[in-house]
Amino acid sequence: MDSASWDERYGAEELVWSEGPNQFVAEVAGGLPPGRAVDLACGEGRNAIWLARQGWSVTGVDFSQVGLDKARRLAERAGVQVQWVHADLGAWEASEPQDLVVLSYLQLPAAAMADVVARGARALAAGGRLLLVGHARRNLAEGSGGPQDPARLYEPDDVVAWCAGLDVERAEHVLRQVGSDEEPRQAIDTLVVARKPA
Repeated sequence: MDSASWDERYGAEELVWSEGPNQFVAEVAGGLPPGRAVDLACGEGRNAIWLARQGWSVTGVDFSQVGLDKARRLAERAGVQVQWVHADLGAWEASEPQDLVVLSYLQLPAAAMADVVARGARALAAGGRLLLVGHARRNLAEGSGGPQDPARLYEPDDVVAWCAGLDVERAEHVLRQVGSDEEPRQAIDTLVVARKPA
């Protein structure tokens, strides 16, 4: 989907995603001391806003201006400060070193994902972490949700290969409950946490 498609999707009154953070972002980042963080492809800002509430100095980057406008309103309502940047991740570069780079459910073809992960890795300060969570290819046969295009899905080994120069701390499949209480289903996600050597 291009930025115009996402503008249209985010233009609806209701939230596209939940207002709370992704459970794996909260699990990993909740154990880290606050510092400087960037949320790439932040959408409506749920992870960026949560990080700001935890004391992080946060920048949210997205190519949808409508999504960023919604994120700004949600941050104001939450009483937190986040710097919102309208940019295409294929051209974005950090202006200062980051202690945490978050990539949550950005589903691009492999070459584009490798480029974005490399940009995220370059943005890290020494000792900083890259946290990536996304829909795994295994969902097509075993799980639920996410794009149905296998070219936009990735496994832990794919992400590890994109993390050249980083020390991988976690690379695994994780399960996430989706659907209603009456019809629960499990999504299979890829979770990778990698650290820039100090």
